[in-house]
Order: sequence, then C-alpha cells, then structure tokens
Amino acid sequence: MVDKAVLAYSGGLDTSVTIRWLAERGFEVHAVAVDVGQREDFAQIVERGRRAGAASVRVVDAVDRFAAEYLAAAIRANGMYEGKYPMVSGLARPCIAEEVVAVAHEVEASTVAHGCTGKGNDQVRFEVSFAVLAPDLDVLAPIRDDAIPREKAIALAAEWDIPVTNVATVYSIDENLWGRTAECGPLEDPWVAPPEDAFDRTAAPANRPTEPTEIVVTFDRGVPVALDAETASLPDVIRALDALGGRYGFGRVDMIENRRVGIKSREIYEVPGALSIIAAHRALEDLTLERDLAHHKPGIEARWADLVYDGQWFSPLRAALDAYVEATQAPVSGDVRLRYEPGACTVVGRWSEQSLYDLSLATYGSADAFDQSDSRGYVTLYGLPLKVWSAMQRPAG
Repeated sequence: MVDKAVLAYSGGLDTSVTIRWLAERGFEVHAVAVDVGQREDFAQIVERGRRAGAASVRVVDAVDRFAAEYLAAAIRANGMYEGKYPMVSGLARPCIAEEVVAVAHEVEASTVAHGCTGKGNDQVRFEVSFAVLAPDLDVLAPIRDDAIPREKAIALAAEWDIPVTNVATVYSIDENLWGRTAECGPLEDPWVAPPEDAFDRTAAPANRPTEPTEIVVTFDRGVPVALDAETASLPDVIRALDALGGRYGFGRVDMIENRRVGIKSREIYEVPGALSIIAAHRALEDLTLERDLAHHKPGIEARWADLVYDGQWFSPLRAALDAYVEATQAPVSGDVRLRYEPGACTVVGRWSEQSLYDLSLATYGSADAFDQSDSRGYVTLYGLPLKVWSAMQRPAG
C-alpha cells in the first residue's frame, strides 16, 4: 500500500517544493490549504499544488473558527509577544495543524509534513501541535531536514516546472486575518530601513489621508461585536479596522524578535486591525477592571503570549490561563472611540455601563463627593513602615 502524507500547504515556494519532494520519495501527497483569512487566490494555489504533484489539494475554510477560537482569545488576553507583536503566525499554526490532522485521519495517512525551515518558530508550532493531536503520525520537514536554502528551492521549482514565479520573491511572506508578516532579503540587515515594497496592507506616507477619522468599536465581554453601532461578526470587524488603519499607514511593526530557537531575527509586521482592537480593548479594561485585577492581568497576558508564540497552544497551562482571562472579561463591555490619523490610531473616548470611573469621586470641581479628610490618616498609616525604617535603619547621609 502506498504511504500517504498530508502536507500543511500554504501554496508558497517551500511547500510547493515539498509536495514534489514527498512525491519523489513515493508518498501519495494530500495538500491541505487552510483558509485563515489570507488574501490568496486559492484557485491558483490548488492548481500549483496539482502541478507540483499532489494527489489532492483541498482548501479548508477555517476563517470563522480561527476568529472565534483563536483571535477572540488573543483579544481578551491582549496577546502581544514581547509587547509588540500580535502573533499573526503563532495563532494560525495550531488552527492549521488541527485541520491537517483531521485530513490525515480521514485519508488514513501515516505522515504529516510541513515546509518550515530549521531557523523559524513554525516548525516548533506545527510539530508540538502534531505531537499533541496525533502522536502516532510521523512528521517530515524536507526544507529543514535537507537544509534547502531559498535559492535552491527556487531552482528546484524551475527544474520541476512548478509555477511559483509570483511567490518566489526576495521576501518570505505569511498572512492571515490577523495581519501580514515579511522577512528575508533586504530586511535581514537591521540597519537598513524597510523598503516600501515590503509592505502591502499599509499605505506609504505619501498616500495616507491627511484628515483624521473616527470609529466606535463596541465590545461584549471583551470581544468586538459592532462598529459605529452596526452589529458585525468578528472577522468583519477585523477586516474593516485593518482596511481603515491600513489606509492611514497605521499598524507597521519593525522589530528585532527573539525566536524560540534562540536567534534574533528582524521581522516586519502589518497589523492595523489587530493593534486597533487590542488598543481599544485595553482602554475598555482600564475603565472596567478593578485596580488589583488590572495590575495582575498583564503578567498573565505576557505568559499567555509566550506560550502561544512558543507553540504551546494545546498546553494545559494555556487553557488554564484562558480560563483566568475569561473570568476577567465579564465587565468588559462597552464602546471605545478610535481616531485615525496618518501613521497613528489613538483611543479618544470610552464608555461602559460597567464603568468603575465615578465622576463624583474623580472631579476636582464643586461636585466633588470625595471626603478629603479621610486621606490624612490613610497616608499616615500607609507611610508608617517607611517612617519607622528611616528612624531606625536608614544609613546616615
């Protein structure tokens, strides 16, 4: 019986070459392209996969599930790796792995495969996910294990007559509903400014509108549900804010990133929708979360982001942290007003029925209901331990 392999197929250079590599070694290859909101011509991807030698190429529509199960969790957790990156790839990979494993079980494959290199994070994300979801399956990674550099992959595609002219660029691109990433080529020199041709979702400075515009994002329990009072699905909210922010050139992230494998890399991200939503969500949490809870949650968020970035989506710790985050979101409902200007998105207003902001306590005007006489005793007791230490132990001078 012919061995079957199911490939996590992006339609790009490396995975297209991987199809032929597997076929040359006797595998019946089933390529699975998972639609998580990337702006791709899936008809071309299917044709390219067949030309490369796949026995079947299927496109799985996972956009709604990706948004509901992965992106909603990331929004509630303000998921940002190293405080900058909304984890475009890290959130998508476990979702893709689930679909690949489902097909592998359906066609009774012995092997799953991916097209990742040995330097990247995605090899970790795919293989750790595969190990949890289907530990009985073998895993192959030809680009990594045969150490195929990009130049050789391009040459192999030409030799095997795989039509990748439009994808074999100097940049390595990945995108989905949450954003777009670019690396390689001129971006590998951290001193060189990113060329404008590295960007696609965000307008160049000369093409940005000069007049600001505003939009109101409505949240229900930490997740966006409407724009300007018009109910919208989460994918539609993300797309709308991504397009609006992109027109203003907002959402570019140029960062030196610490990869899971121990090297630093220079990455370019375009995430106008993701950054807009997280900024709005944080502003609403500022208004609705109790002080100690608001101070504790960022530490949980940082650990959550590390786990997702490092390929631990299916870990019990991530699930436990999600349960904590979910418990914090009950009051996080209301409206946030965002203002877009060239290169910027700013929170300019927030409102909630669950707001902990009390004007009668906060105002310095005549409507002040705060009893300031209470503060003298409070401040005295608060500073008492330091006063005693200063009197007894503080070094002279």
